[in-house]
Amino acid sequence: MDYCRLAYLNEKPERIYQKKPELPLINIHAFQHKHASLLFAASIKDVQSQLGHSNIQTTMDIYTHVTDETKEKTAEMFQKYMTF
Repeated sequence: MDYCRLAYLNEKPERIYQKKPELPLINIHAFQHKHASLLFAASIKDVQSQLGHSNIQTTMDIYTHVTDETKEKTAEMFQKYMTF
């Protein structure tokens, strides 16, 4: 079974990219980060559960940059709202 090899997860996006070169080539790790970023819209506990981290601190240590980006965007939105 081809999909049992560890390299398969990184090779599959490359095969897709070869068929559709207009798509951005990203690896599985980038997919994981995007998935986590989208989950943060729900809750940190959802992120922890979906990523399989047994400890919430692991999730926070790895993905804190996402929450920092969200804080910055929120501040910018508030500033635009307050500017009449």
